[in-house]
Amino acid sequence: MSQPRRRVYGSDHDDPYPYARPGHTYRELVGDPLDVTGSSEEELAEGAALITEIGQFGPGGRALYGPRPTNPSLWDWEGDCP
Repeated sequence: MSQPRRRVYGSDHDDPYPYARPGHTYRELVGDPLDVTGSSEEELAEGAALITEIGQFGPGGRALYGPRPTNPSLWDWEGDCP
C-alpha cells in the first residue's frame, strides 16, 4: 500500500502540486513536512525564518521554526516576526 500524499506547509495556495517531492529536503513540522531545500545543515541547526504571506505581520513577514531540543528531527513553529 502506498503512503498518502502529504501537503507541504508553506507551499503556495495555487501550487498545482503542493506535496512532498523527490529530491527536496524537509523537516517534520508537527504533522506536516516543511520544505527546507537549499539550506545547509549548518544554516538549519538553529531553525529557519521563512517568508510568509499570511503570518502575523502580513506579506513579507517571517514565520520562525526550530528543532525540538529533545528531538531535532521534529520542528515546531516558534512565532512570527516582521
